[in-house]
Amino acid sequence: MADYVQRTIDIARNNVTAGGRPFATVIVRDGEILAESPNLVAQSHDPTAHAEILAIREACVRLGTEHLVGATIYVLAHPCPMCLGALYYCSPDEVVFLTTRDAYEPHYVDDRKYFELDTFYPEFAKSWEQRRLPMRYEPREDAVDVYRLWQHRNGGDRRVSGAPRSQP
Repeated sequence: MADYVQRTIDIARNNVTAGGRPFATVIVRDGEILAESPNLVAQSHDPTAHAEILAIREACVRLGTEHLVGATIYVLAHPCPMCLGALYYCSPDEVVFLTTRDAYEPHYVDDRKYFELDTFYPEFAKSWEQRRLPMRYEPREDAVDVYRLWQHRNGGDRRVSGAPRSQP
């Protein structure tokens, strides 16, 4: 049987050796690796090139769906908020993380102007007017019309067809 945990660690270690950051993801379904990736932010200069995002993209394209139902996703560290959102959205059966922020914090910190791991979740919970990131709301009815058009083209249904539903 494959050791997906060790595979995740090896990908992250190889990425650090190659000059990248210490994160990796392996996505498995039915005993088959669908996708795997290290974090490529440093190499690509793309702040969204986190291991989870890249592996989710690859797996979904490979499967021809945005849903990863039936999959287990292995990640080196507890996911950041962006990756956590993507993980929720793609609906895997399980996410397995191999270290916590508390465990790796003495060795790695990735705080930014508006983003610190220690404060982000409370910041995210605030209303948009109270967040540190400057935001401005400009209401436009023609923006809402785009959603009306989508609903009309979707046969009147507001939901995405085939999306996994939450369990009661």
